[in-house]
Amino acid sequence: MLDSREAVAAILTARARATAPEDPYRLSEQSLITGHPYHPAPKARGGGPPAAWLPYAPEAYAAFPLILLGVREDTVVEEGDTAVLDALGTAPPGYRLLPAHPWQLDLVARELAEYFADGRLVRLGRTEGEVWPTAAIRTVYAPEADLFLKFSLDVRITNDVRRLWRHDLLKLRRTDTAVTAAFAELPGAAWLGDGGYRTAGFAFEELAVLVRDGLADHLALGATPFLGAALTEDTAAFPGNPLVRATDPEAWWEAYLREVVPPALGAFHHHGVVLEAHLQNTLVACDVTGAPVQVLYRDAEGVKLLPDVTRAAGWERLVYCLLVNNLLEIAAALVEHHPGVDPWPAVRREFGRHRDIPEVEELLNSPTLPGKTNLLLRWTAADGADARYLPLPNPLAGYGTSQ
Repeated sequence: MLDSREAVAAILTARARATAPEDPYRLSEQSLITGHPYHPAPKARGGGPPAAWLPYAPEAYAAFPLILLGVREDTVVEEGDTAVLDALGTAPPGYRLLPAHPWQLDLVARELAEYFADGRLVRLGRTEGEVWPTAAIRTVYAPEADLFLKFSLDVRITNDVRRLWRHDLLKLRRTDTAVTAAFAELPGAAWLGDGGYRTAGFAFEELAVLVRDGLADHLALGATPFLGAALTEDTAAFPGNPLVRATDPEAWWEAYLREVVPPALGAFHHHGVVLEAHLQNTLVACDVTGAPVQVLYRDAEGVKLLPDVTRAAGWERLVYCLLVNNLLEIAAALVEHHPGVDPWPAVRREFGRHRDIPEVEELLNSPTLPGKTNLLLRWTAADGADARYLPLPNPLAGYGTSQ
C-alpha cells in the first residue's frame, strides 16, 4: 500500500512535466491516476524505483519502441495467427522475430543471460515506431499497425504478478474461439479477439507475447472509443469525458446500459461465456455528441467458460464484474457530475428486459451483491486469479417489481 501511494506521487510529478496526448482514446487509456478506486494498492509497481517503471507507465503518458529479438527457429512456440509480428522487423536466417517489452527484459535479464550467450536469443534492435501502454500497463497499442500486444510483466500489479501464464496461454485459442462465436450472434457489440501468441520454449512465460485485434475492423463508423474506467476519473485527469459533457445525463446513462449490459448477459446465458466485464476491459464507443453507441469488450485471459466453472460461480463473477465493478462505479460518477439523477431505476429496467435469464429476477430483489475482498486476498497470500466475496448492499433492490 505504501508502494502504491509512492507510485501515485511519482505519477503526479511525471504528469505535471509531460504533454498530454491529443488522441482522445489514448488519453482515456492513460488517465487512471489512482486506478481501481476500491483496491488497497491499485498503483503498486513491485516496489521498484520510479526511474525503472515511469518510462513505461501509461499514467505518465509513456510511449516507447519495443525491443526486437530473434529466437532460434527450432525453439519457437506459437499458436494461432501471429503473422503480424513478422512485419515489425526482419529476423536473420534460422531465427523468428519476437518483440519484447523493455521493462520485462530488464526484469528477467539474469534469467535470459545464458540464452543470449549460446545464441538461442539475439538482439535485433528496436521497432521503428513507438507503442503506447494502455491502462493494463503490459498491454500496448501500436497505432501505425492498429494492433494491441500483451506481454508478460514480472511485477505484482493489484492482485496478480502479470505474467502470461502457461496454463492461460494453452487454453487461449479455445476461450477466444468461444467468445468470438458468441459475439458473432450479439448485435452491435464487438470483441477484440486474442488471435494467438508467440514465445520461446526455453522462456515460455517470460518472453510470451499475445496478439490482440486492433480497433479499425470492429469500431462503429464515426465513433470514438473511450476506456470505461476513464469515465470515472477526475476531469483534470481526463478532460473531454463524455459522461461529464452529457447534456441529457439520463439519456446518456440509458444508452450506456443499452450497449454494455445485453452482450454481457447474452454471452453468459446463450453461449456459456463469462466475460470479465469490468471497467478496464470495457471500451465505450461514443458518437459525435458523446452518446454511447457501441461497447467493445476485451481480454480472453479473464474469460471463464461454462461448464469449466459452475453456472452459479460464473453468474457471481459476472455480477461482480458487470454490476459492482462497472455499473456501480459509472453510476457514482454520473451522480457526482449530474446531481439529482437517480441511476438505479434505469439499471433495473435494463436488467428487467432479460428476465428470460433465470438469475435476473433474484438479482433484482436480492438485498446484497458480491463484493471482491482484495485486501483479504493479499493478507492471505491468495493466488492472483482467486476471488472471494463478501456482501454489499444491492441498490437495485427496494424499487418494487413494477420497474
